[in-house]
Amino acid sequence: METYEITIAGITRQLPIVKVKEDLQIASFVILGDAEMTTAAAKLLSEQLPEVDLLVTAEAKGIPLVHELAKQLNMPRYIVARKSVKAYMQQPFISEVTSMTTQSKQLLCLGTDDVTHIKGKRIALIDDVISTGDSIRALEDLVEKAGGKITAKAAILAEGDAANRNDIIYLEKLPLF
Repeated sequence: METYEITIAGITRQLPIVKVKEDLQIASFVILGDAEMTTAAAKLLSEQLPEVDLLVTAEAKGIPLVHELAKQLNMPRYIVARKSVKAYMQQPFISEVTSMTTQSKQLLCLGTDDVTHIKGKRIALIDDVISTGDSIRALEDLVEKAGGKITAKAAILAEGDAANRNDIIYLEKLPLF
């Protein structure tokens, strides 16, 4: 299997190159289960974030990163936009997204409890990888509907053209193949 070597926060990983479309391959970066990488990346990202009140991520790969970031920043809470409406969500806020790795429409949802925590707060949107930016845009939509002020968008990796953006914070570039 072909791989791409990347070093993030002094930690090297061999990422498998996988086909996501007929004419597109990516180096598959999966943070889930990689405690060493999560901790090291969160430490570096925490040093680059402006002052924020709350972190928001999308379910699921951003969860370990946002959890570790919240610990590093001494935040007692973070928000996870869920991929479906849950029974506990009264009057949920919903946004649709199609990401490069899922290739089908997904929902991102916030419940009223989440909205209460977001309203009027300075928010950092967190993801493991920013590529097309569609997931971050869906999170932005939700946070704006909830009355939050987005002050940062951050990820471990900026993939493809996302590395040329000046509105995101990221640790390393990841090419497309």
